[in-house]
Amino acid sequence: MPAFGPTSRRALIGGLGRLGFDGPFSGGKHQFMIRGATTVRIPNPHGRDIGVELLARVLRQAGVTHEEWESC
Repeated sequence: MPAFGPTSRRALIGGLGRLGFDGPFSGGKHQFMIRGATTVRIPNPHGRDIGVELLARVLRQAGVTHEEWESC
């Protein structure tokens, strides 16, 4: 995975998949991915990259550190 920074939605889904998350599955307004008891909503940035702040929130929700993200 590239260094922690703006990333595409496709790269986010791929990275979470390499970290053991299943999905994405269809949800109400957002798709989501699951690993054990952890559920993570996948943002839809409408064609733009996912910014650093939103990426940090998603990774915090997933229980993934910056180091794990960069090494996956």
